[in-house]
Amino acid sequence: MPKVLISDDLSPLAAEIFRSRGIEVDVKIGLKPDQLRAIIGEYDGLAIRSATKVTKEVLDVATNLKVVGRAGIGVDNVDVKNATQKGVVVMNTPYGNAITTAEHAIALMFALAREIPAADRSTRSSKWEKNRFMGVELAAKTLGLIGCGNIGSIVADRALGLKMKVIAFDPFLTEDRAKAIGIEKVELEDLFARSDFITLHAPLTESTKNIVDAKALAKMKKGVRIINCARGGLVVEDDLKAAIESGHVAGAALDVFSVEPAKDNPLFALEQVIATPHLGASTTEAQEKVALQIAEQMSDFLLTGAVTNALNMPSVTAEEAPKLKPYMRLAELLGSMLGQVVEREVTAVTLELEGQAAELNPRPLIQAALAGLFRPMLDSVNMVNAPEIARQRNIAVSETRHERDCDYQTLLRLTVVTEARSRSADGTLIGGTRPRLVAVQDIAIEADFGKHLLYVRNKDKPGFIGAIGTVLGSAGINIATFHLGRTAPGKDALCLIEVDQAIPEGVLEKVKGLSQVERVRTLSF
Repeated sequence: MPKVLISDDLSPLAAEIFRSRGIEVDVKIGLKPDQLRAIIGEYDGLAIRSATKVTKEVLDVATNLKVVGRAGIGVDNVDVKNATQKGVVVMNTPYGNAITTAEHAIALMFALAREIPAADRSTRSSKWEKNRFMGVELAAKTLGLIGCGNIGSIVADRALGLKMKVIAFDPFLTEDRAKAIGIEKVELEDLFARSDFITLHAPLTESTKNIVDAKALAKMKKGVRIINCARGGLVVEDDLKAAIESGHVAGAALDVFSVEPAKDNPLFALEQVIATPHLGASTTEAQEKVALQIAEQMSDFLLTGAVTNALNMPSVTAEEAPKLKPYMRLAELLGSMLGQVVEREVTAVTLELEGQAAELNPRPLIQAALAGLFRPMLDSVNMVNAPEIARQRNIAVSETRHERDCDYQTLLRLTVVTEARSRSADGTLIGGTRPRLVAVQDIAIEADFGKHLLYVRNKDKPGFIGAIGTVLGSAGINIATFHLGRTAPGKDALCLIEVDQAIPEGVLEKVKGLSQVERVRTLSF
């Protein structure tokens, strides 16, 4: 009989579900790390929220552990990489908190518009400052959404009901999807210039980190109000403080902070700031929903092997898994590469299989490719929910198997189409297991998917190699590998440079300034 440990404060209904399915369950809340390590070896499953830290040290002694279930979205408290290496499936409930978090954003917007917390404190202090708290109406105001996925689209729906004008910036939002939900898709700078209120609903990635900084704030309409219920690192808190103190920003309502628990934050000194302790998911309904979902998902996996909402494993059968595993990794890497390169919304994705790959079940491969494609821009993407994300965004997804001969024994080609153009990347397996890139945009170029890669589109002109080498060398950046490809002598060329460390923004700007360079991206895998 499988045995599950519930180590965080989940709804009692979760334990009831486990027991009703014939699974033994223990509820032990508030365990210290050493106490968890001492007993985790007894359990097949571990059900958690955010308090329990599933570290490498815990996984090293979890000799029987098969699945970790996170009742909620974020898995920052789980070492997913080591869990994968240990063969432990990590599941979450990516949509269970969506309504609750969206409602919290709307609640904070109301509170900010009418200065409710400050008015409450004033009235409780025996003051009657009726003329001091002059709020603003939400009706007819423009709400700008930074991110319009599951939560953002719910906020949009509620805001439209309040008769607000809603605009959104989201690279993965298509024009058709925007029209379907009644909003306008805009570029980020347009959103800054037009919005009376701005709410953030984006994951924290390299491209979204510090998206609201001093430069962004300066582009915003004077008197703008900002709400963040997403991730603390999206906003540069010192820059926001300065903008509020200058009077450019009228106020902010924050549920998340760069450092949590946020017990000493400079923004707390400002009366124009409303702060809540990461309450986005904190409703009775949401906590019961995610507890029920994770208990059902874990039970299904332990009893039948079914996989739902796994972050590190696609829905494949036990017979398919060993053969598909290296191909899924290759597909994911191709998707990740294109996801870091595309700049506009994706409208179509195609995976082509040639050689030995044409004999495989393509579904888990396209799932892996989509997960890799979306992960640089979206939160909680996995191989199970990636197809649903594509469907919500009206992205046409297809796969094609070719019987024809190809230059490689086995080959995957991923093509991503945007409104502006299409991009493709080809990959193969070396020795049947090691992923390798073999072409980009039909330019033959062989390279490994290194941890840090510099992707450069350039003109094939003399002096380029020396110039870019000089820029990197002067910055103390060591080149590990250097790969070149071109369409024809003197024409379009491609360069992939693997380096030993992340490239600072200042160095990247110098590379962009080289006369031969047309486009530059930093890639990480």
